[in-house]
Amino acid sequence: MLVPLLEVRDLRVGYGWDEVNVTEIVRGVNLRVGAGEVVGLAGESGCGKSTLAFAAAGLLEAPGRIMSGEVLYEGTNLMGLSRDKLRALHLAEISMVFQASMNVLNPVARIRQQFRDAMRAHGINSADESLARAREMFERVQLPARFLDAYPHQLSGGMRQRAVIAMALALRPKLLFLDEPTTALDVVVQRSIVQMLSDLREDFGFGVVFITHDLSLLVEIADRVLIMYAGKIVEEAPARGLYESPQHPYTRALMSAFPPVGAVRTRLEGLSGQPPDLRQLPAGCAFAARCPKVIAGTCDAIAPPEVSSGEGRRVACHLYGHAAFGAPQGDRLERSGDGLEPPAEGGLEGKVSAGG
Repeated sequence: MLVPLLEVRDLRVGYGWDEVNVTEIVRGVNLRVGAGEVVGLAGESGCGKSTLAFAAAGLLEAPGRIMSGEVLYEGTNLMGLSRDKLRALHLAEISMVFQASMNVLNPVARIRQQFRDAMRAHGINSADESLARAREMFERVQLPARFLDAYPHQLSGGMRQRAVIAMALALRPKLLFLDEPTTALDVVVQRSIVQMLSDLREDFGFGVVFITHDLSLLVEIADRVLIMYAGKIVEEAPARGLYESPQHPYTRALMSAFPPVGAVRTRLEGLSGQPPDLRQLPAGCAFAARCPKVIAGTCDAIAPPEVSSGEGRRVACHLYGHAAFGAPQGDRLERSGDGLEPPAEGGLEGKVSAGG
């Protein structure tokens, strides 16, 4: 079996200045990314997506702390590396594109100088070589080379994001984290940047962890999609499978929140309630208070099992694992007007393990 490019094992991450007062944000997450693969990560704000990315990329700063688990890059545990070794990996092997490009770029330095600083940090000391690399990458991201002499504020939002992407890929990393790279951009610019990233991935062959609120975008560009809620992965599936048959009620709610392209008019269903306070999580399933398929006495009392299938799917939900806990079918409480169908017969089956 090939070693994955990135493997996250039972990762738990929290924020706090001491071990006693720590709020756990990422709660036992498992994630795998193969070479050249695009893995999407979706969920509401505050569910832990960016914290997971920062921890997996080795960029987590205090008061953030990895409480337990492993992060393996090509089989090497990043948690065992020194700060200097991690810094050597960043940009050269593992790179990240953040959602706020204006905050990433130095506002008082020209783009050319920022490229040179990044190259110098990784042993490319020649100004000519650095400039040649910058020109090449600007061409790849479809920016005229003259903008290398611009300051960040002289570029539009889309141009700044392209410049950041050019810098992130300048040393040909094998793994790229994209943390909502199209946020605050208009839909036309979003489409062009996503298409550009797709072309670059085909040319360079890097793996991608793509974080976004836009589930409709993920099911189009990702190979696999993971849905995150309250710090846990509640569903994972191939993108097409997730689109055609979402399993978890939360995934279904997200899927029903974006309109179809075309003339058909359909009523969009909103998701009531708010995500739970991660400092005071309820017993049982964290989604139970908002779930239209809640099972009384089970969902609100027992952590849901994680059920896997042989099709690369897993879901953490009592609708698929309730039998293991003896909850009778009659205990389901269907909330009116949810528009969701019960799980199909012979849905996800497999070994039931402790999950969230």
